[in-house]
Amino acid sequence: MLTSHSPNSCLGTVWIPHSARTGTGGTVEQNIVGIDVSKECLDIAVIPSESLKSFSNDELGCSKLAVWLETITPDLIVMEATGGLEMMAASMLSAAKLPVVIVNPRHVRNFAKALGKLAKTDAIDALVIARFAQAVNPEIRPLKDEQTLVLKALITRRKQLIEMLVAEQNRLGSAHRKLKGAILKNIDWLKKQIEEIDKEISSTIAESELWREKEELLTSVKGVGPVVASSLICLLPELGTLCRKKISALVGVCPYNRDSGYYRGKRTISGGRADVRSVLYMAALSATRYNPVIKAFYERLKKAGKVSKVALVACMRKLLSILNAMVKNNQKWDHTRAY
Repeated sequence: MLTSHSPNSCLGTVWIPHSARTGTGGTVEQNIVGIDVSKECLDIAVIPSESLKSFSNDELGCSKLAVWLETITPDLIVMEATGGLEMMAASMLSAAKLPVVIVNPRHVRNFAKALGKLAKTDAIDALVIARFAQAVNPEIRPLKDEQTLVLKALITRRKQLIEMLVAEQNRLGSAHRKLKGAILKNIDWLKKQIEEIDKEISSTIAESELWREKEELLTSVKGVGPVVASSLICLLPELGTLCRKKISALVGVCPYNRDSGYYRGKRTISGGRADVRSVLYMAALSATRYNPVIKAFYERLKKAGKVSKVALVACMRKLLSILNAMVKNNQKWDHTRAY
């Protein structure tokens, strides 16, 4: 049961008595921590004690959080991905050898709805995250190192610049002649910025021997260029470590059934990593024209009556399976090989 707690407060502790770590029958329960992250605060909920605590989301607050968590020896610490606001806390907790994992916020929201938790405060959110962790027990994976975070930041910035460039190019056609000069200057500046970002991405990958080798493998496939390769290296580190079904599900190109009783719905894809899926889409689109294996596969699906969109998603899945097998076996592209 929760007591009154200001969702905007970064100070103070609210302790709610509960049967500590001993469950029914004398069994020892796991000590699980849920952390709700905001720009200013880190709101903490611990179960089974259901104690609440708050820290500031800065270097000092994260340091205090790590010290405090070490005193309660948690079995699992879970926080939502919040666009980077969680990274300082997650990095410090990971450096302190604490079992921290970052989860998809959509999964936590769906879990909250299933529990009927319609009220929303930072304290309630933290407790829901802890309950989610207790029920799902998400796998703890190593966090990205500093070099990977730099590469991800460069790739994200490149995407932003591309979006701005497309927007300016679209404005140019309908702009008043008095404004065209300024828009053209912006377009030139954006193109130069994209060129500089591409150079930085290339140099960042070149600094790592492992990344260089992986890039050579990936770019040996027709349809996969440096941008796609660097995106896969950074955003899909699991490539080559999972089976084809799991990697497809992780990216979100694995179709799921929608059947109930006598009803047979269309199989659709959902979830996964949208940023990886977007670059994979462009690679598959190119591969349907220039890669003999993907092109033949696409044409075969079209002749079988598949619509273009369905056939292209199937090509994305096949291309991903090929890249996964190549990285797993450390073998360059060979069009005669059966993947």
